[in-house]
Formats: sequence, structure tokens, C-alpha cells
Amino acid sequence: MLISKEMEQAINAQIGREFAAALQYVSVATHFDADVLPQLAGFFYRQAEEEKEHAMKLVHYLVETGAQVQIPGIEQPKHQFASVEEAVKLALDWEVEVTKQINDLMDLAVKQNDHLTQNFLRWFVEEQLEEVTTMQALLRTVQRAGENLLLVEAALAQQKPGE
Repeated sequence: MLISKEMEQAINAQIGREFAAALQYVSVATHFDADVLPQLAGFFYRQAEEEKEHAMKLVHYLVETGAQVQIPGIEQPKHQFASVEEAVKLALDWEVEVTKQINDLMDLAVKQNDHLTQNFLRWFVEEQLEEVTTMQALLRTVQRAGENLLLVEAALAQQKPGE
């Protein structure tokens, strides 16, 4: 195995968190879908797919390094939201927390002098900057729109996917 047992366990835990994020974003998306907010729903469906891709990158990394994949159980996502702002704030808070978790993984890799994992995690470090800034921008848009969610829908409709 090319990584330590401790790193293997830490990455397995992160796999669970990434899959949990994917499920949370599906839950947020379906909430918006039910409220006939297709742009917001689509945004969060895409975010869910991204989180699943992140989890799978981690899975493949463990396999490539000869480590054992042990995906932990995942808690049920929150599925009711009092407002769009609450749902988006939840997503932003989640991304800030994931950023901390990725930084903790990087710190462990540095501490262990694990250059393979450091190199692998650099992509995630960059990705988290994008994730946090995207959610911050969406939250600001939602806050500026207030009760007029059609403004949020219009703003999202003008963006290209991935912006």
C-alpha cells in the first residue's frame, strides 16, 4: 500500500462526506423542483453530480494506491427548508466545512511526508475555492432578490453551466 493506514481511513471518511454532500444537494434540488424553480433545481442537481464525482476520485485514488475502500454510512440529508436562503446557506456552510476537511487531509499528507497524496489533493484544494465562491455568489444573489425568486432564476439562467 502506497499510503498509510491513517491516510486510508481519513480518505474513506472523506468519501462518505462527499457522497453525503451529493445526497444533500439532491435533496435541495428536489425541494426547488417541487417549488417549480427549475434553474435552482438544475444548479443543485449539477452540484450533486460534482460531489459524486469528487467521491469517486477519492475511491479511485484509494484503489490505485492499494488501499482498501470502506465507504462509511451516510446520515439522512435535510429535506425541508423554510426559505431559499436557508437552503443556499446550508450549501455554503457545507462547502466551508468540506474545505476544512480537505485542508486537514492535506495537513496529514504533509505531516506524513506523503507526496503522492499531497499531489492528488491539490486538485481538491483548488476545487474547494471554486465551490465556496460559487455558493457565496449564489447566496448574495438570493439575498439581493429577497422574495422575488424569479430574479434568482433569471440570474442562474444567464450563467453557463459550471460558472
